[in-house]
Amino acid sequence: MPPTFTDDDVRKIAALARLELSPTEIERFSKQLGDILAYAGAIQQVDTTDVPPTSHVLSRGPAWRADEPAPSLNRDDVLREAPDPAPAAGVFRVPKVI
Repeated sequence: MPPTFTDDDVRKIAALARLELSPTEIERFSKQLGDILAYAGAIQQVDTTDVPPTSHVLSRGPAWRADEPAPSLNRDDVLREAPDPAPAAGVFRVPKVI
């Protein structure tokens, strides 16, 4: 890929993505895409010959806890503290998300 993007390159990419870009956006994205490629090039120059491959950045073991039964909260106490309880139903209401 070229180290810099021309306005025509950005227009072609925008057409493939079915985007309409203003001239200001085309200029800005040309620079940003070029910067991204330059950064990727810099990353590729890092010497990783002595670095073992990893599947995760953390080398700790699994973060899972043991699945052991534990006492839960008392339903009456929870409903008493709930912002919108429905004690007859044994639940509390929350705002609709969708």
